[in-house]
Formats: sequence, C-alpha cells, structure tokens
Amino acid sequence: MNNHETKSIALFQSHEVRRTWHNERWYFVVEDVVLVLTGSHNVKDYITKMKERDPLLNQGYGQFVSTLRVETRGGPQKMNCADVQGILRIIQSIPSPNAEPFKLWLAQVGRERIDEIRDPELAVNRAKAIYEKKGYPKDWIDKRLRGINVRNTLTDEWKARGLKEGKEFAILTDEIYKGTFDFTAQEYKKHKSLSKDNNLRDHMEDLELILTMLGEATTTRLTKERDSDEFRKMHKDAKEGGEVAGKTRFDIEGRIGKKIVSKKNFLPKNGENSLIG
Repeated sequence: MNNHETKSIALFQSHEVRRTWHNERWYFVVEDVVLVLTGSHNVKDYITKMKERDPLLNQGYGQFVSTLRVETRGGPQKMNCADVQGILRIIQSIPSPNAEPFKLWLAQVGRERIDEIRDPELAVNRAKAIYEKKGYPKDWIDKRLRGINVRNTLTDEWKARGLKEGKEFAILTDEIYKGTFDFTAQEYKKHKSLSKDNNLRDHMEDLELILTMLGEATTTRLTKERDSDEFRKMHKDAKEGGEVAGKTRFDIEGRIGKKIVSKKNFLPKNGENSLIG
C-alpha cells in the first residue's frame, strides 16, 4: 500500500471504502458503500434493482455519479464514485441499520483531506491506524510506514524526471523486485498465494520489507547521482538497485542458513488476521 493508496482507503467499522480526491472533495466508490450498507453478494445487481425501485434516483443517477480514477491494490482503476451529497442520496434508497452511523462517518472523513493539508502528519497517523485495526504489530507497522516513505521518494523522483505512472513504474519496480528477490511483483504474489488485488508489501515479513526499502533507496540514490534523464537510464538504475539488495539477501541467507523470501501471507484465517510473529 503506497501513500496514495493509503489515502484512498477509509475504514467504516473495519470495512474498506475506497475514495479519490476530485474537484477539492472526496468521492467514494459507490459499490463499496452499497456493500457496506447491504452486505450484498452481488453489488452491481443490487444497484441495478435499487435504481429500478427508485425512479427518481435512476433519473438523476448520472448527475451525481461520476466515473473517476481510483487507486486500488491492483493499480489505478476507473470506478463509479459519488461525493458526500451523492452518497447521501443513494443511502436514502437503501434500508440499512448502518445508514445513520454511515452518515456520521461521511461527515468525519469528509474533513480529513483539509486536515491533512494543514498537518501532513495526520495522514501518517491514519495509515498507522488502518494497520493497527487489521491486527499488525507495532514494529511491523513502523517498518511498513518507513517503506511507504522510501517508495514515495523513489516515485516522486521518477515523476520529476518524466516517467509516467502505470506501465513504466511497473517495469522499473519489477526490475527492483527481480534483483532483490528473483521474482517480479506478480510472481512474488503467486509465490505467497495472493490475488492481484492483495498488496504484496502488506504480506512481507520484516526482512522482506527491509530489503525492498534497500533496493528502492539505492535506486533513488543511483538515479540522483547519475542524473538519469530517460527511461533507459533509470531502468539501469532500478536493475542495479535491485542487485545491491539481492546481494545483501544472499549474504543474510548464507549466515542464517535459510531463505528470506517467505511463502507466508497475512490473509484473514478463520475470521481473524494472520499476524506476523
């Protein structure tokens, strides 16, 4: 979960609601809201029937529901979203005991972005709270948040040098992963039995996180020192940054006598979080 992704997730009673900042206000993913309020196994079908039951909602739906780019664990996706006013209109058509608590929750998170602009430390604290609610231990959370900072420093450097988010970022990230762990991101997820929607770094153990940070921090430093100014050069930086972290991994494995790359993941098991440690 990078910093943008963390800001794009809010929690209502431990349920994730994705959101995106657009036109100076939060827009929430409609399907997530409906899922939270109804628990429906087929959210799209519920929305279709909801609009059929409420002709006025159906008539005005396109006026307050917009298709926007949302950061997700599987990468940026275009999703149907509505701002607070639009979500409140949708809630009117959903009979749910969570309706009133959800309205109060909307009022709270609607202020978060303004608060974060005034005090960026609040964003870090909210990310920490998300991980705590998921049951991760404090020492792991500290490393994870540090990793988010290292990752953002690298991607900010890439952006400043003209790289485009999406394909180019993914290619360079895979080079770092391959050098560090002998896996691309997707291969690593498969190794850990994760789906494409799972965030790989949320399922890394301590040394995996540390080595990821080393590979990315080294890549950032190489790019800055070399003043790399095109994709080909930054691809070389990423490859070498991963190789540096990979050599460190081999050294550690040789000394401890076992592999660092773990198949372990922290997906919920039997209704509980599978925790580190």
